[in-house]
Amino acid sequence: MSIKRKAVALISGGLDSMLAVRMVQEQDIEVEGINFFTGFCVEGHTHAIRNQDKKKKKRNNALWVAEELGIKLHIIDVIEEYKDVVINPKHGYGAHLNPCLDCKGFMVRKAEEWRVKNGFDFIITGEVVGQRRMSQTVKRMPIVVRESGAGNRLLRPLCARKLEPTLPEQEGWLDRNKLGNISGRSRKQQIELTRQWDIKDYAQPAGGCCFLTNEQYAAKLSDLWASRGTREYELDDIMLLKVGRHIRPNADFKLIICRDDGENNFARGYKNRFVSMCSSSHDGPLALFDGKVSSENLMLAARIVARYGKGKRALDVSVVVARPKQDEKQELRVAPMGADELPREWIL
Repeated sequence: MSIKRKAVALISGGLDSMLAVRMVQEQDIEVEGINFFTGFCVEGHTHAIRNQDKKKKKRNNALWVAEELGIKLHIIDVIEEYKDVVINPKHGYGAHLNPCLDCKGFMVRKAEEWRVKNGFDFIITGEVVGQRRMSQTVKRMPIVVRESGAGNRLLRPLCARKLEPTLPEQEGWLDRNKLGNISGRSRKQQIELTRQWDIKDYAQPAGGCCFLTNEQYAAKLSDLWASRGTREYELDDIMLLKVGRHIRPNADFKLIICRDDGENNFARGYKNRFVSMCSSSHDGPLALFDGKVSSENLMLAARIVARYGKGKRALDVSVVVARPKQDEKQELRVAPMGADELPREWIL
């Protein structure tokens, strides 16, 4: 009686990982998914917070993909372990602060540890050779195989026939001829597979799933590190970088100015950690003040906060300053800063 082989698949929630699992399921392999939470994932944060995103589907795509595929999904918190990948990437960054090659190696290494512990036979990823220049090239994909420790138990089903045969193919667990031969950045073959398997709904193929690939987010993280003099962060730090307008008038402080009621509600959860500011004379945003609290800095910050409220054309605006864990509040009367007074370089 033949043994039913089992694979663990890295599930990002994107189309490629979905198709990779389906391709292996077609060959009667039992699959379970694994998703590593780093804190930098795009999904489930800004889309759930901002009012302008209300019409977007509020779903965790990794969970949704697992449900569509009929597989169990294991979500594992790796925030602390992942910090070293972000701060000290052996293979460097991509266009911004994305350590893609180190990240992929880390994810596969963690999956390999899980595979061994749970008695699974091999690992699946949705990678396609030539799709991403930082981590998915003929020269770089073997680095992940080697440094992760997964060796020839790492299978990339969508492009398997472009690569050397892996253990599952060599042992006959899978028919290599039924695996993919996809390469390059075009998604035409993936879209054709969705038609073949009658997959009607999936995450947008070109959508990014990591904030570290985003230019604006990377600039905010770089500023955070520079202001503190250390390349360290906590979960709250990287969550707040996803919210609001970030304005740094000088080296002493930064403002996070909310853009709608959804962000106002989210930022209220941080009022016990930061000085907060909002207009009491006109409707306007909540702002968090991060830095050196001085009369000069508070006055400048209040003028900026007034600039983004309904009183931006008023002669003066009343801005209330609330300090963490203190009942007494300070009220400042300021002239809103004009648009021509707010240098572009202040806005991160």
